[in-house]
Amino acid sequence: MPKIKDLLSVIDKEFPFGLQESYDNSGLLVGNAYDDIKGVLVSLDVTEEVLDEAIKLGANVVLAHHPIIFRGLKKLTGSNYVERTVIKAIKNDIAIIASHTNTDNKAYGTNSILAEKLGLKNVKVLVPQDGKLKKLVTFVPEEYEDKVRFALFEAGAGIIGNYDYTSFSAPGTGTFRGNENTNPFVGKQGELHRENEKRLETIFPSYIESKVIAALLSAHPYEEVAYDIFSLDNRNPYAGSGVIGEFEEEVDLQSFLSEVKKITGAGCIKYTQPHKKKVKKIAVCGGACFFALGNAIGSGADVFITSDVKYHEYFDALGKITLVDVGHYEMEQFVKEIFLNLIRKNFSNFAVHFSTVNTNPINYL
Repeated sequence: MPKIKDLLSVIDKEFPFGLQESYDNSGLLVGNAYDDIKGVLVSLDVTEEVLDEAIKLGANVVLAHHPIIFRGLKKLTGSNYVERTVIKAIKNDIAIIASHTNTDNKAYGTNSILAEKLGLKNVKVLVPQDGKLKKLVTFVPEEYEDKVRFALFEAGAGIIGNYDYTSFSAPGTGTFRGNENTNPFVGKQGELHRENEKRLETIFPSYIESKVIAALLSAHPYEEVAYDIFSLDNRNPYAGSGVIGEFEEEVDLQSFLSEVKKITGAGCIKYTQPHKKKVKKIAVCGGACFFALGNAIGSGADVFITSDVKYHEYFDALGKITLVDVGHYEMEQFVKEIFLNLIRKNFSNFAVHFSTVNTNPINYL
């Protein structure tokens, strides 16, 4: 029987928890990772009603997009819905997992599924992440080059976009001399040794650094392994906030907005004075993503769809782009489909359910 830790591993592989923003709280929030999974309920949010649904279905895991524990808990007295929900989960032995901005920040995550439903093509990340890539440089005896190389690949290094197993090597000569406390792999104590080595380089995301170094030290034959870690300024075009795509031909803006409303089920749509009557390039960023407005404008988008826009922020878009506020729930609700498909693809030992509870706290008249 699969355990909760196995589900966490599958999520982490597809939407690495290391991609989450510093303010986020994704991962296992309630429960024991070594408990067996009896059933999983996927939802956008976790509320008392969602837990009641899980209890009725016999599911002991709720996988949600939004973390129920976000700002931290100092007490559990049931004074608000967060505390009541956590108490109910603990009493009923229900684990709660959140996969939030790590899912948002993956190229094929939260925003991509909405772009797909809108019919956008050539979809790319709108705000690529900066400073999240590192390079490892190490020096390996020639005959051990492939052993070390593939150990690093297995640890997750060497992936650039749709390519994996990427690395570079060049020959050279290494020198070293071990003192009386050493047991050198080659050479003798107290003697200067020269060894034909390969300089081996590969790239990796910063959040797997400890795993990559552990793989290096395990596969490398030397007692003392020489290596360098460099932080890179390179942008990662496959991870970041929002996406941008386009239609094959221009479409009427009003017709497009009506389609957005229909697809998302929004009670209403707020938008600025239309920048163009015909549009083709569309930027999408679910959640409170006003910070990406400049990126949307700079990318040449005709429309920027997001949510949680404040009154004065609309003025920043006038004459530059059509800014559209669809609603937070409305934009991110389709992430449940991603979770459902991910679980069904990887597990067949337990039931997975799609929550029917509408957790949107906003009503429209």
